[in-house]
Amino acid sequence: MGIFRTLMNDVDVVFHQDPAARSRMEVVFTYSGVHAIWAHRMAHGLWKWKLRFLAKLLSQISRFFTGIEIHPAAVIGQRLFIDHGMGVVIGETCEIGDNVTIYQGVTLGGTGKEKGKRHPTVGNGVMISSGAKVLGSFTIGEYSRIGAGSVVLKEVPPNSTVVGIPGRIVVKNGCKVNNELDHHILPDPVADKFKQLEEELLELKEELYRQKNTSR
Repeated sequence: MGIFRTLMNDVDVVFHQDPAARSRMEVVFTYSGVHAIWAHRMAHGLWKWKLRFLAKLLSQISRFFTGIEIHPAAVIGQRLFIDHGMGVVIGETCEIGDNVTIYQGVTLGGTGKEKGKRHPTVGNGVMISSGAKVLGSFTIGEYSRIGAGSVVLKEVPPNSTVVGIPGRIVVKNGCKVNNELDHHILPDPVADKFKQLEEELLELKEELYRQKNTSR
């Protein structure tokens, strides 16, 4: 795919994901996520041409203006959407597929000083919500969803939903996953458990009340 088509895809995906986008001109000039991705595509080209210093310099300039840090060696596919991207960090050996959505404060990082592949691989169609941390060399399966504030430390199968610290799979091969902006609507297994305990406690109170009445 040509570079011009790739750049246009980076703009077009905003219209599919962000209802606030009004025109291509507005997206091109005012969306920091698009600016960061375009700067990365240039920096990544410099990196592949062994112009490592220039690549790093360009990535740091982009970070200064956009608040989004993407290592020039990271591999990014088509139609990545970074929404309100302040604080997003994408590590050196990270690989991101097509049609991925990332919200503000997301970190795709490593867990130590190990060499080689040390950052996550993100499959096609994945959505990573605000403040989530994905740390380590493993794969986030296609069309999975990472809940806001989650810390993911191990592999996620395709078509899964992960929430919590550490991240727990709460949906797997369930309903169809899409990239709508309802990333705050996610299952909460902890709240569900508390609700179950509350119902059991209420049943015990009612049983105790019946026993007292019977003994009179």
